[in-house]
Formats: sequence, C-alpha cells, structure tokens
Amino acid sequence: MSFAAVLHRRPALRLTGLLTPALVWLGLFYVIPLAVLLATAFFDTDSFTGRITYDFTTANVVDVLTEPAYLLTVVRTVGVAVAVTVLCVVLAVPLATFMALVARRRSRPVLVALVLTPLWASYLVKVYAWRILLAPEGPLGGLSPGYGWAAVVITLTYLWLPYMVLPIYAGIDSMRGSYLEAAADLGARPWTTFRTVVLPVLAPAVAAGSVFTFSLSLGDYITVQLVGGTNQMLGNLVYTNFSTDLPFAAAVAILPLIVMTAYLLTIRRTGALSRL
Repeated sequence: MSFAAVLHRRPALRLTGLLTPALVWLGLFYVIPLAVLLATAFFDTDSFTGRITYDFTTANVVDVLTEPAYLLTVVRTVGVAVAVTVLCVVLAVPLATFMALVARRRSRPVLVALVLTPLWASYLVKVYAWRILLAPEGPLGGLSPGYGWAAVVITLTYLWLPYMVLPIYAGIDSMRGSYLEAAADLGARPWTTFRTVVLPVLAPAVAAGSVFTFSLSLGDYITVQLVGGTNQMLGNLVYTNFSTDLPFAAAVAILPLIVMTAYLLTIRRTGALSRL
C-alpha cells in the first residue's frame, strides 16, 4: 500500500478506533441483552413452579402475533404514539420558529434552557402532577377530560415535547440568514419560500424529533397506569407478565420492536437518522 493511501485511510482508521469502545458498549449492554430477550420468547414456563423451561416452542410468539386482543393493543399503542407525535409537531413548530427567527439572539439560549428545564424534573413527579390536574375533582374542574386515552396523550405530549422542539429549532436556526435572504432576493413569495426552502429542511428535523416522541410513547407503561384509567398499552402487558411468565412477556416485547423497526425504515429516506 502506498504512503498516500495510508494517509487517505488514516482518518477512517482513527474514527474506527474512537468508535470501538462505543460499539463494544452497545454490543454488551444492548444488542446481546436484546438477543437474549428474543431467544427467551421461544422458551416455555413450568405451570407449577413458574420457572423457565428451555424447551423450544413457538407458542408464545404465535399467540402474540395472532390473538386479536394483543393486536388490538398494538393498534391502541401505535395510535397513542402517533397522536402524541402529531401533537408535539403542532406545538413545537411555532415554538421553535419563534425561538429561532423571532426571539432576540441573547434570549435564545434562555429559551432553549427553559424548554430543557422540564427534563431535569423527575418523571414520576411530572406524571403525578398531571394526574392531579386531570382528576375530575382537580383544579381544571369540568374542563378536565378525566382519566383515559385523552389524559395519556396530553401527559405524554408534555413529557416528550422538548425532544421535538430541539431538532426543529436546530433545523430552523440553520436557515437563518443565507437561505431565507437568498429566497427573498430571488423574488420568492412567503409561501414559495416555505414550500421550497423551509419544508425540505424542516421535514428531516420533524422526522428526527418523531423518533424520540414515537419510540418513548410506544414503550411507556407508567403514564397509562396513572392517568389512563383501566386502559392498557403494550408496555403494561410486558410489565404484568414479566414476573409470572417471562417468555410470554418477551414475546409481547417483540411487537414494539417490529413496530419501531418498521417506523425507522420508513423515515430512513428523509435523512432524519443522520440528525440523531
């Protein structure tokens, strides 16, 4: 190999060396446990002792993938995740636009800090606060929707909204100056500028934020327990069966993995994954 080729490959080799610890960490603490989880779904449980019997069976997986009750839970869970994501987009776009284009330069870091501040509070504290607010006899009174799917969507939207605001803010902030001024100098009208300049940049940012809001909502099980009334999501099925029938719980956990894999493959073409 020539000296020039070595110099050309050196940055790639250096990058590979830097990423090796992260890849090892990812393999040891995520990929391997996930593989073990998937393998557990194909085991059985002793009905008398409750212990796992390592006899290969597809009964759990077939039951989860064919039972209408479980598939209906998948639909409800995906519906909640989609509703939360859409609501986060509706709230985040005007907020991020104001932060990036309207607010003064000195106040932008303060606004970003204010958006991030709720993330510093305890998850349970925030959910219990919304439980109090949404209670029929709570501060909202007759305006409260009560405990149910509406309460779950509202609470999850509050929890995950910062994860949508920040990517959109970064996307809009990157358009300041050159892009918008160039469009104006070329005589583009506001709608044309929005369609040809803003949307192509904003769409990947929205998709990147949706990865967080959708996945976090898809796997949540505590919020629906506290404000969802008697409703259940996929996470609740995993939680309730974890201690009594681990192979079946592992089989249920395959469902959100399938949904999330399909979602990531769908948005891959938007370029959103490169923003994470």
